[in-house]
Amino acid sequence: MPSSSMRLADAQSQPVLSPPAPVAVFLVVTIEPGGEPEVRDLLAGLAGLVRAVGFPSPDGGLCCVAGVGSTAWDRLFGDPRPRELHPFKELEGSRHRAVATPGDLLFHIRAARTDLCFALAAEIMKRLRDVVTVQDEVHQAFAYFDSRNVLGFVDGTENPVGQAAAEAAVVGDEDPAFSGGSYAIVQKYLHDVDAWEALAVEAQEKVIGRSKLTNIELDVPGSHRDVNTVTGPDGEELEILRGAMPFGRPGHGEFGTYFIAYARTPEIPEAMMRKMFLGGPESGPDPILDYSQAVTGTLFFIPPVTFLESIQERSVTD
Repeated sequence: MPSSSMRLADAQSQPVLSPPAPVAVFLVVTIEPGGEPEVRDLLAGLAGLVRAVGFPSPDGGLCCVAGVGSTAWDRLFGDPRPRELHPFKELEGSRHRAVATPGDLLFHIRAARTDLCFALAAEIMKRLRDVVTVQDEVHQAFAYFDSRNVLGFVDGTENPVGQAAAEAAVVGDEDPAFSGGSYAIVQKYLHDVDAWEALAVEAQEKVIGRSKLTNIELDVPGSHRDVNTVTGPDGEELEILRGAMPFGRPGHGEFGTYFIAYARTPEIPEAMMRKMFLGGPESGPDPILDYSQAVTGTLFFIPPVTFLESIQERSVTD
């Protein structure tokens, strides 16, 4: 049974545990000097803004998760800091690179309808346009067929569910001041679809480590599935909550996956990335990276709802 403290942390969290939605918007911005008061006001009132935009469409399932980067945290809130918040760690492998890119704020907006995501993103930017610079913006990330990515394979199969998802994604007693928070690692990937589709299905399956039609796991050491499995000291699999979604502009030849992982500690997704980009003693880098390039990389802390509600009571010298 989950502890009472873990259930309380779950209740205090932003909607990181919300089920996948058909549509998403990902917005990453940096804060201009002097823009901190407007950002604090926006974060403090974000829950109300989501309710206002979504109220006329109760079946739309509109929700938004807001995250804060390491340097922005000091500017916005000072101490105390989330225990494991730090800048995204860039990785330079022999063949592939996980880049670190600017990002002070993350907004992960989800809904059943595109217009709701668009309307909320517009309202957020209406309040912040004069005090932030947009670093990355992906509209109309979408659910693709039966939970597949643009490479044709089912994505998110290994996601925990129920209380296991909360245990994987939500901070508990290990950081009492921020119980109910979460960490989010974000990477935007662009795919070489022409090179991928030139592979036979059997070759694609060996890269992924799953059958394409049925999504059955295959015993392929060094495959994408194998490399993305991280185990603890007792051999147990360490879990994160993935929220990746496809996006693209076919007219521009752009086909991508916006990867976001929510985790109780950033150590687990960072360990996965080290295996992916640097390889390990038993396998080389993730073979999917021969067809997919990471063009962004950021780490954010997702403050608990109670923290956001108390922002206006805090005094920070800008």
